[in-house]
Amino acid sequence: MRVEYNESEQKIPIKLWLDDIEDGAMQQAKNLSNLPFAFKHIAIMPDSHQGYGMPIGGVMATENTIIPNAVGVDIGCGMCVVKTPWTTDDINVDIIKKIMGKIREEVPVGFSHHKHEQNQDLMPLSSINLNDETSPISNKEYNNALCQLGTLGGGNHFIEIQKDKDNNIWVMIHSGSRNIGLKVAKHYNDLATSLNEQWHSGIPKKWELAFLPLDDKFGQYYLKEMQYCVEFAFANRKLMMIRIANAFDDIMKWKKVDISEMINIAHNYAAMENHFGKNVMVHRKGATLAREDTVGIIPGSQGSKSYIVNGKGNKESFNSCSHGAGRKMGRKQAQRELNLDEEKAKLNAQGIIHAIRGVKDLDEASGAYKDIDIVMRNQADLVDITVELTPLAVIKG
Repeated sequence: MRVEYNESEQKIPIKLWLDDIEDGAMQQAKNLSNLPFAFKHIAIMPDSHQGYGMPIGGVMATENTIIPNAVGVDIGCGMCVVKTPWTTDDINVDIIKKIMGKIREEVPVGFSHHKHEQNQDLMPLSSINLNDETSPISNKEYNNALCQLGTLGGGNHFIEIQKDKDNNIWVMIHSGSRNIGLKVAKHYNDLATSLNEQWHSGIPKKWELAFLPLDDKFGQYYLKEMQYCVEFAFANRKLMMIRIANAFDDIMKWKKVDISEMINIAHNYAAMENHFGKNVMVHRKGATLAREDTVGIIPGSQGSKSYIVNGKGNKESFNSCSHGAGRKMGRKQAQRELNLDEEKAKLNAQGIIHAIRGVKDLDEASGAYKDIDIVMRNQADLVDITVELTPLAVIKG
């Protein structure tokens, strides 16, 4: 499904894969469409909702320009998933609880991180030189990041034990680049905001879309540090998956989880790609690459299904799809308006070992999110579903 929105005051069209976009997110999309360097059209995915500067679930291509706020504060945030050798015939609720207990011992969640630095060999070193002045934030945060490697974080990040239609057991992780990604994002957004004011760029500050030219040194610095955060986020997920596999292996001793077939994909980054015959910088903020035959992951909320998909390479979406179900309520709104007993009852009725304990947890209740079935129907022209996964147990940050 695609709806095109094109008013006279827009420089380029907006193409939407949903018909229920909130006013704030739509205004942000209009702002994007009026940027002088925005290319071809703006693509809004079916899980979209308002973010900082750019809607979550937004895709924008730009010419010779990169916008830190169009990547977001959790650079490299993404998904990974592994199929285990077990089925529901091998694992019951008591065993899952034991495995979850071991996972909690090995994987810090929320604001917690490891008390000691993790193995430096696990850190991505390919994209930066730690003694190079072109990577100031990565240099400064490197030692802190060593203690954050292999940690889940908070918010909507999760570890989930799932089953497919054949009752095979899977493990899925949603996590990001922890504090190093936040620090990189803030540093370069602040820098871009200051420079845009000096340049009298003409882009209203209230839009929160300050940019850096790619032919400027600071644009190149951000690009390098952003890529480092993407690689760190992947390393972070990989270490967590190793330790989750070990937790399974400690309990289920007669087979081993093989993580060599782990699927990984990010949904907060920018990359140079060729679209409509031109090399452009594609910003995906809460959106996933869906190039033809790209294997992707689209999670639901705790209590709803998640999906492994194959991309269709739809050029109108810049080869993109949604990154999840998408919020329909803000965090505070969910805590005010959702009923704790009802949300717990919905999960209990499905037999899910869940993370809803009190009112403060309602910001991550399934009622705070859009219907994943509608989201998937709206992007049937973007992806094909290959595996449908149902939650059995959830660890939240």
